[in-house]
Amino acid sequence: MAAYVFTPPTQATLSIAGTSELFPVHRVYCVGRNYAAHAVEMGHDPDKEPPFFFQKNPDNLISDAKEFPYPKASSDVHHEIELLVALKSGGEDISVEDALNHVYGYAVSLDMTRRDLQGQMKKMGRPWEIGKSFEMSGPSGPIVPASKIGHPDQGAIWLKINDELRQSGDLNQMIWKTAEMISILSTLFTLQPGDIIMTGTPAGVGPVERGDRMHGYVEGVGDLHLTVT
Repeated sequence: MAAYVFTPPTQATLSIAGTSELFPVHRVYCVGRNYAAHAVEMGHDPDKEPPFFFQKNPDNLISDAKEFPYPKASSDVHHEIELLVALKSGGEDISVEDALNHVYGYAVSLDMTRRDLQGQMKKMGRPWEIGKSFEMSGPSGPIVPASKIGHPDQGAIWLKINDELRQSGDLNQMIWKTAEMISILSTLFTLQPGDIIMTGTPAGVGPVERGDRMHGYVEGVGDLHLTVT
């Protein structure tokens, strides 16, 4: 029998609200510039761009953390509050009409970004991983099953820093809706159970500093509280 040359890493997981069960994470797909106002603040025209995607690593998602350690190699780390979608099944060429049947549930998450490093990569036309895929860059709350809350398509999404509102929007402002994102992704990849989709962030992204208290909220899904350390 074949043996591993070293002990495999622990499976990346997210907690599930109200249970002791864990959701095993397969891949993490992130949708770029999916709120029009955020696309504009980043210098782009949302009316002229098709959806695009980048990835985080599964173990970048940290479930139920209370602290976000300020990452090394950066002096400009930004918050991006997001609705996270967790898939229970997958496939290829999934229709928009069938897409939501593949969703297990939803969570509140943050796409923390080393903006200075991301900016350098943009200028050189290089991939963004150095700015997006660092350790603990995806702190997330527990997944709330869709069987309990349905499929949120409207409602407040916001982030406060030290009780000051920084980001504010509504899920109905997403350019590409959840079902559309699943369908489009399934034409590019074979989606699998355990896949995660981070659905983009509203306007108002900005820097955090050590000691800041972050409070993220998605209506109908829950809250996320973290301190930057």
